[in-house]
Amino acid sequence: MERTSHHVVVAGGLGYTGSFITKRLLDEGLRVTALTAHPSRPLPLRDRVTVAPFAFDDPEALRESLRGASVLYTTYWVRFDRGDVSFAGAIENTKTLLRCAREAGIERVVHLSVTNPSADSKLPYYRGKALVEQAVIESGLSYAIIRPTLIFALGDILLNNIAWMLRRFPVFALFGDGKYLVQPVSAEDVAEIAVRAASDGRAAVLDAAGPETFTFSDLVGLIRSAVGSRAAVLGVPPTVALIPAALIGCLLGDVVVTRDEVTGLMTNLLVSGEPPRGRARFTEWVAANGQHLGRQYASELTRHFRQQSG
Repeated sequence: MERTSHHVVVAGGLGYTGSFITKRLLDEGLRVTALTAHPSRPLPLRDRVTVAPFAFDDPEALRESLRGASVLYTTYWVRFDRGDVSFAGAIENTKTLLRCAREAGIERVVHLSVTNPSADSKLPYYRGKALVEQAVIESGLSYAIIRPTLIFALGDILLNNIAWMLRRFPVFALFGDGKYLVQPVSAEDVAEIAVRAASDGRAAVLDAAGPETFTFSDLVGLIRSAVGSRAAVLGVPPTVALIPAALIGCLLGDVVVTRDEVTGLMTNLLVSGEPPRGRARFTEWVAANGQHLGRQYASELTRHFRQQSG
């Protein structure tokens, strides 16, 4: 599918995953509009793109920010319910975005989901992802759905904060025996897969997974070695491991991990059954970047919920 416009829109284009898609598009010479919940923040890439707010409550303004673009990349989602932010709201907001995209003349949507979503899931994150996928399929737009596993890059919250804890505490508590599986994929590979999918006019649902699969225990061990930690890594019942996570969250004013996230991790939802499309090896990346990982704590609430001037 050949683009009829050199203008594209990335919903969440200044966020963690979205910024890699934005950079890839800019490097290809495209004009990018980044939709963001924080249009005033001095975020990376801000000066290279047109910035517009997520105007979900103002469909006309949202349509105007989409007008003239040929492709919409969507990375918008929420990690958990908090205050007036909810999975239910995110589903409705995405439906509004898709409707406005169709009305604005967008030709194709590339949507980032997650591996193993299910409308029957007991986990709101994975159930919500499945419902959004259905909305994409029913939107009337040409579409590609990309389902990443565990995305890694500098700036990630989960892996960075595992490294942060390994650097600072004498013991790291695994949830259970740590033998459940993860299949990390690099953010650069996800961006490449997403951008490539925009050029294919066919309807597609693609997993984005890396070439290596580890037990979670082995993943933590790789990070431990990369940052030079001497922390003891011990398996404890998940309900027990959630206690220190909650205490750390209280001390730092953050949500470190949720019970549902632990359940998803322990039931192998971050592993793909398809051949890997990512090429970067986590073992090589973590060894090369260990000196940077976990130097500072990365706060979910600061990044996504607290107002910042800029």
